[in-house]
Amino acid sequence: MEYLPAPAAPAQGHILCCHCGVPIPPNPANMCVGCLRAQVDITEGIPKQGTVHFCKQCERYLQPPGTWIQCALESRELLALCLKKIKASLSKVRLIDAGFIWTEPHSKRLKLKLTVQKEVINGAVLQQMFVVEYVVQSQMCEDCHRIEAKDFWKAVVQVRQKTVHKKTFYYLEQLILKHRLHQNTLRIKEIHDGLDFYYSSKQHAQKMVDFLQCTVPCRSKSSQRLISHDIHSNVYNYKSTFSVEIVPICKDNVVCLSPKLAQSLGNISQICVCIRVTSAIHLIDPRTLQIADIDGNTYWRHPFHSLFHPKQLEEFIIMDINRVHEKKKGAGAGARSMKHTLAEAWVRKTSELDTDHQYFCCTHLGHILNPGDLVLGFDLANCNLNDEFANKMNPQHIPDVVLIKKSYDRSKRQRRRNWKLKELERDREATDTDDERQYEDFLEDLEEDETIRKNVNIYRNADIPVESDTDDDGAPRISLAEMLEDLHISEDATGGEGAEMLT
Repeated sequence: MEYLPAPAAPAQGHILCCHCGVPIPPNPANMCVGCLRAQVDITEGIPKQGTVHFCKQCERYLQPPGTWIQCALESRELLALCLKKIKASLSKVRLIDAGFIWTEPHSKRLKLKLTVQKEVINGAVLQQMFVVEYVVQSQMCEDCHRIEAKDFWKAVVQVRQKTVHKKTFYYLEQLILKHRLHQNTLRIKEIHDGLDFYYSSKQHAQKMVDFLQCTVPCRSKSSQRLISHDIHSNVYNYKSTFSVEIVPICKDNVVCLSPKLAQSLGNISQICVCIRVTSAIHLIDPRTLQIADIDGNTYWRHPFHSLFHPKQLEEFIIMDINRVHEKKKGAGAGARSMKHTLAEAWVRKTSELDTDHQYFCCTHLGHILNPGDLVLGFDLANCNLNDEFANKMNPQHIPDVVLIKKSYDRSKRQRRRNWKLKELERDREATDTDDERQYEDFLEDLEEDETIRKNVNIYRNADIPVESDTDDDGAPRISLAEMLEDLHISEDATGGEGAEMLT
């Protein structure tokens, strides 16, 4: 007679699963995990797929019902945005953990791995992990719609400067780029005397006006026009216009101050040179090195104008130059510049080299000029000054020549310039050669003036190699330490359309 072995007794403290008979620790459901999951699905009712709307232009995600927020890929903000879409379904379970599963950036897919718990049969707690997949769909937000329309605006800032040269505008453009003041603009339009900035709200336009008043000497005024009026809700729709006028003085201008203004500035000479325009007009007296700063309010109370057009600059050659180390200060004289050196020079026009006619002048460029150097300046001895203050001055107090800056080989400076600037995207008028020459003058000013250069983002131009200084002609240059690396994200690195999703 054959005896079959008895079935193995369960281990001490274990019971058999009521479905499959596997020994398990006791639990209120009397079932193993496998059978419990087969009987109960705690993720039932939670959607496993969803949709997220993304604006390509501003790189923001839609948070219903109408809010657009900036989120980086796999960030806490984006995770919270995705969980809010299934928040109602998660109310019946307990969320333990949530995180992203990596996906290709160009796949337009976001995958979330969620871990949830729920109390099931007879008080047993079941934990389960599952994946929710979101499809990223492109949808243009309202702000970008208005930008693309280019005709929907509620406020405009009209920036004007009644001068021939655009040096101040080029400098202002770099300040706007550095401080990212152009982000809220719907459209930037370039006209003959300045720029027009269009905005969707009056607050953004007012912010631009406040920025301009802090960075350049100017004055502003505002007006508004009624577009529509809802008599039932008492809602008014206005279009606001802000007019900003920048002082008509640029760098390297020769100006003639009024006697009252010159006296209030420490008895400075009426004939001065503008060495810089930032939040104020910085003037220097080429005969004494005395300096003065004139803000916008002072200028509009005592206005003055440039005596010469930039095209009237003439080229001189230094025949002889002597540095003046000590100069007696007059009564009540103001501060003097420590960055310049006073010198007395004999110069001759390069167009008059066949003659013996020389000019004597005092200059503030004694620290960079030597005999034989070429220098640009204005000839006051052979010109007609059409200025109300200059016509009343004693002719003995008017210098024959005012030297402005040292002259270098422009073509060589262009070839060796291994840096570049960014520009605002704007609707341009037809550019001419004069605009190109003025922009080139501005680039040279950046190389020569370190004070202005500190307020500008200068980027390394990798297309032009770095040259050695063996053939250096002494022209000012910008060091590599002052340049920024221009970041470019190529489509090959991110997979075509995926580059548009990067923040």
